[in-house]
Amino acid sequence: MSQRLSRVNELLQREISQQLHQNYRSSAVKITIATVETSTDLRRAKVYYSVIGGNVEIAEAEQLFRKITADLQRRVSKVIILKYFPKFEFIYDASFKRGAELINLLDELEEEEPK
Repeated sequence: MSQRLSRVNELLQREISQQLHQNYRSSAVKITIATVETSTDLRRAKVYYSVIGGNVEIAEAEQLFRKITADLQRRVSKVIILKYFPKFEFIYDASFKRGAELINLLDELEEEEPK
């Protein structure tokens, strides 16, 4: 990945997160923007997010993103000026949840070890 594309990804991640939490505060409290992967032609961006909670919260986040994608994209495009602004595709990233589960398992194993 080029250094420019990497910087664009980081900038989009930061701005999407900021706009999300500024303008959709009550709905987006449990949502974290994990990473953004922009295509090389800057036409599409996969926005990976994680959610604190269970299946209900994940479904609520998916519904929120379906509802606000166009508005969020417009808000971000006013702050970040690019020749071609990417269309956002929001994708749930379960890696944070799996990581937390592994940490919990490791903690349980550590507690069970004889001292």
